[in-house]
Amino acid sequence: MDDNNEGEAKVTESSQLSSDWAELTHECLINIITRLTLEDRWRGSLFVCKSWLRASLDPSCLNSVFNLEPHFDSVTESTRWWTPEFERRVDGMLRSVVDCGSEFLVEIRVRHCSDRSLSLVSQRCPNLQVLSIKSCPNVTDVSMVKIASGCPKLTELDISYCYEISHESLAIIGRHCPNLKILKRNLMNWLDPSQHVGIVPNEYLNACPQDGDSEAASIGKFMPNLLHLELRFSKFTAKGLSFISKGCPNLEYLDLSGCANVTGRDIANACLEMKNMKNIKKPNFYIPRSVFHTERYGHWQLYDERFQTDVFRI
Repeated sequence: MDDNNEGEAKVTESSQLSSDWAELTHECLINIITRLTLEDRWRGSLFVCKSWLRASLDPSCLNSVFNLEPHFDSVTESTRWWTPEFERRVDGMLRSVVDCGSEFLVEIRVRHCSDRSLSLVSQRCPNLQVLSIKSCPNVTDVSMVKIASGCPKLTELDISYCYEISHESLAIIGRHCPNLKILKRNLMNWLDPSQHVGIVPNEYLNACPQDGDSEAASIGKFMPNLLHLELRFSKFTAKGLSFISKGCPNLEYLDLSGCANVTGRDIANACLEMKNMKNIKKPNFYIPRSVFHTERYGHWQLYDERFQTDVFRI
């Protein structure tokens, strides 16, 4: 008999506990939810009950920033990230965030999304200022054209490792986003791709953009207000660098790491045009013999002007 009473007491206690959580005032729930991490909000609080859902969607709980970069940076890159299933998960999360608080969003930092979610961003986020979408194999010119027209307040754009975005998107973004100050258009290390082999699909590694000069021309012509530009491992030549130096005179930071088709002399000539330059990262490295399949010289130092590496374009 005592066991039955004890069991009933536990059930009653459990029911009261559940009821207490469900019956918290809206103000208390907002106070709790604003203390949760972004991940906990989207994985937990939305699914507790209807009152928690309403509180989670209250404007005071909606962040102006959606940033998944810390989660990607905290773990080793996985082959799973490059699968359609993972892409659908990221798309779903981004679409949920946009559906709930699009008018408040000013910063989005994700990876491995696609045109599907970015099209919604372009429609719902007119106040977006920062967009970082690194490593998105299925983001194309289609969605970037929409982003350009739908998010004219962009000041920072990171489209590194997005190989389906062309120079045409750069031109359209430059025309529609006059306040753009930061552009990151880095490519994977094509000189020594060993760090990516086995993780990034081979067909994607082989799709590395070859039209570096066209991209540089679009940047120089349509993005005159840039202050910060990253073009690691881009394949533009001295001609492309000239487009940038003449078209972006206000540049303060320029990253040319791995840009094997320009020489030290090309960079020195370009710097004459960029009077505000404070920090320039030069492609000062040794090119492995395996890259050019030659045994004549042991290792080639890029800034030795004896070697005009642009004639060995890959």
